[in-house]
Amino acid sequence: MANITASDGSVSGNDYILFRDDILKRIRSAQYEAMRAVNKEMISLYWEVGRQITERQKTLGWGKSVVENLSRDIQDAFPGIQGFSARNMWDMARFYAEYQPNEFLQPLVAEISWTKHLIILSKCKDTQERRFYILATKRYGWTKNVLLNQIEAKAFEKYLLGQSNYEQTLPEPIKEQAMLALRDDYTFSILGLEEEHSERELELSIVKNIRSFLMEFGHDFSFIGNQYRLEVDGHEYFIDLLLYSRRMQAMVAIELKVGEFKPEYKGKMEFYLNVLDDKVKLPHENPSIGIIICKEKNRTIVEYALRHSSSPIGVATYSLTSELPEHYKSLLPSSEEIANKVNILLEK
Repeated sequence: MANITASDGSVSGNDYILFRDDILKRIRSAQYEAMRAVNKEMISLYWEVGRQITERQKTLGWGKSVVENLSRDIQDAFPGIQGFSARNMWDMARFYAEYQPNEFLQPLVAEISWTKHLIILSKCKDTQERRFYILATKRYGWTKNVLLNQIEAKAFEKYLLGQSNYEQTLPEPIKEQAMLALRDDYTFSILGLEEEHSERELELSIVKNIRSFLMEFGHDFSFIGNQYRLEVDGHEYFIDLLLYSRRMQAMVAIELKVGEFKPEYKGKMEFYLNVLDDKVKLPHENPSIGIIICKEKNRTIVEYALRHSSSPIGVATYSLTSELPEHYKSLLPSSEEIANKVNILLEK
């Protein structure tokens, strides 16, 4: 398509569209970098304030009143300034005191906003848990509300316990994203669904509450449909739920089971993924991913079922409450294994 110059001097056509899109991209990039620079500078300032408060209290024996006095003097000197209330300055001191000596957390202080740091600082106590949420927030662009939702839904624990073969079957660029989307137990906040329900009732309830369902996986997932139809040589097959991840550029097939996981479910999912990749997947997209969500599962049986599968499949359970089942806590891996799994979020 040639460029067309109108009577008012405006131009349209492929060359102009490419030129415009490049300029818009550069503007967005510059805005993002400016925001990052501002955030980095503010965090650096808060870090320094926290350091000085901490050190002076330790060396000079100053009491709590020094922070209240300093807060008042700062606000007198800079009328209307925000972020220097006595409470926020105590948070700066705590932030410095807890992160500075920590080899895992100290390098990450400038990676996310102060508001998100405060959420993690107040709601998470373990080093690797804090590290997980900082890295995940940075990598996946979680907003404050998404971060709160992820913490309340026990995303860290469920990520550590996730059972899949993604690490062996998925290409490097999307492996860690798929592992983060898969949890060992999903919380379905569905109003009106009885504890005893059928698979069809569960599916329809999820569709009615699709927004909260998608939030369980991540902010970049979209809903393609339920009872998604596949046809093979005149035979029809239906996938319970089909999602799409923009970040992974991959379809995610979900099968819902209201009972315990059975090994034969894996074979059915492999069939669905093969058909999706052969008949539905576009050339630029990554391999389709499967998640089987059951009411219960035996972890040993899941391990045997997935051991030699070449299709990327994860097996999870679901619950209607956000509480992590008590017996899951004993299944959490060792400190070294936890650190290694969190390290996946650092991979390029």
